[in-house]
Amino acid sequence: MVVDSVQMKIGDIAEAELDQLHALSIAVGWPHRAEDWHFLRCAGRGVVALDDIGRVLGSAMWFPYGDNFATIGMVITSPRLQANGTGRWLMQHAFAGLEGHNIGLNSTRAARRLYLSLGFTAEKIVYQCQGEAHEPDAMDEMPGGALMRAVDLADLALLGDLDRRAYGADRTPVLAALLKHSRAFGLFRNGRLDAFSFCRPFGRGHVVGPVVAHDDQDAIAVIRPHVSQHAGRFLRLDTRQKDGAFAAFLSRCGMPVFDTVTTMSLGNGWIREESAISERRSTTYALASQALG
Repeated sequence: MVVDSVQMKIGDIAEAELDQLHALSIAVGWPHRAEDWHFLRCAGRGVVALDDIGRVLGSAMWFPYGDNFATIGMVITSPRLQANGTGRWLMQHAFAGLEGHNIGLNSTRAARRLYLSLGFTAEKIVYQCQGEAHEPDAMDEMPGGALMRAVDLADLALLGDLDRRAYGADRTPVLAALLKHSRAFGLFRNGRLDAFSFCRPFGRGHVVGPVVAHDDQDAIAVIRPHVSQHAGRFLRLDTRQKDGAFAAFLSRCGMPVFDTVTTMSLGNGWIREESAISERRSTTYALASQALG
């Protein structure tokens, strides 16, 4: 592809230099550290746009969950190429790796027109909540007589099952990878996992996610220790919860809405909050990341 007299070629993102990927995200104001790029490259696949001397001018990644669903993320083009079709070119290469998959992504305002032109449908708004965390109000007791404890790889089967019922696809391998970098808590009742939360270093500080729970009170309970641990420091959480007790708790704790992106889908629709399985419903209260969903 020739853009502004520059001959570009496609390369495997796994072979790109990490510092160039980091520089690409810095150029568009994204907060990803080199370590965040490294994690995403281990979790998914992708392509980069390279100029004739090997500089990275664009990227696109995809993250398959099972045989029929995937998310697309980290679609970035160098600012000077953003109006020249590079994003569409990169997306076409992503589609080639996802034949037969339903696809979800979270679109910035700048990219929304591109995704609409590619056939994506807007589904939900994601609220990027962030700021200097405040110590949360004291909680008298766990909701509904629950017991909360730290969870780890030994609990992976329970975490994967609850996440699948909320997300609609099996993300167990990604959860396993996230656990290696996260502090995580689970809320149990009678030996049943009813909610969980992860928190890990990301961007300017830490990010809470994924969070899965049956209701606002359980979701608040499992994120409370993360908020308390990071009081006085930068904390972020991306959620589709616009109103209610969970959203109000985030605001009280110093994490108001900073920005929004739009969840979009191509195919049978984005993973719904309402579980398709006839068990007690669970909901994704916080995304693992905008790329991973």
